Amino acid sequence: MHFHKPYAGTRKTESGPRISWMEGKAMTVILVLALFVTFLVIERFTNKRTLEYVLQTAPRTEASARKAQPIVAGFEIPEHLRFHQGHAWALGESPNLVRAGIDDFAAKLIGEAEEVNLPQRGQWIRQGQKVWSFRVNGNLVEMVSPIEGTVADINDEVVRHPASLTADPYGNSWLMTVQSPDAKTNFRNLLGGNMARNLMAESSRKLSSYLPAAHGNMALAQDGGKAHADVAKQIPADKYIEITKEFFLA
Repeated sequence: MHFHKPYAGTRKTESGPRISWMEGKAMTVILVLALFVTFLVIERFTNKRTLEYVLQTAPRTEASARKAQPIVAGFEIPEHLRFHQGHAWALGESPNLVRAGIDDFAAKLIGEAEEVNLPQRGQWIRQGQKVWSFRVNGNLVEMVSPIEGTVADINDEVVRHPASLTADPYGNSWLMTVQSPDAKTNFRNLLGGNMARNLMAESSRKLSSYLPAAHGNMALAQDGGKAHADVAKQIPADKYIEITKEFFLA
């Protein structure tokens, strides 16, 4: 009968488990690192989406919001926006996030606002619903929403400083952003291109007919220039609310 040498057998037996343990430890470290990297990737993606949302709900500062815009019958009408017939604009900033505000015609018709009232964050609003209002010379002027959905953000700066409402209607004077689950359908009800220009031209023509003869064409700059900022002051006080309701569909 043959016997193995105890010492040699012990070394082989000890060295085998020791190698397996080290390999197992290495695999554990690799798995932990892999999970950590996966977590970082997920967190980075989540933070990126959150940052994009924050940027979308912040005041617009892009050059496109500041450069000179096409003028129709005295009023600016940016080609990248879509317009509600009640003189509010909408801009899709993502598939479901829409920024909205008043157009240049509304800004001139409102003039100097004394108070700005906007919907609450989280409030559900409907397209064509009265959604914001302004106090002008003691009168309450209401306007309707160009979009449907949940209010994501409002421009607190305009609320705090009502006089800024008409300073930059297509830029820093935006009014709200809306999470609109059916934005695509809503945008089909808005005007762009020639239809938007026709709306502005017709509104300008009609408003001119309401102004005193001495101020009509001059105030609306029918010669191709921009309308004067004080158009609202040319409207007879007893007709102001009636006229704003007609143009703003309120």
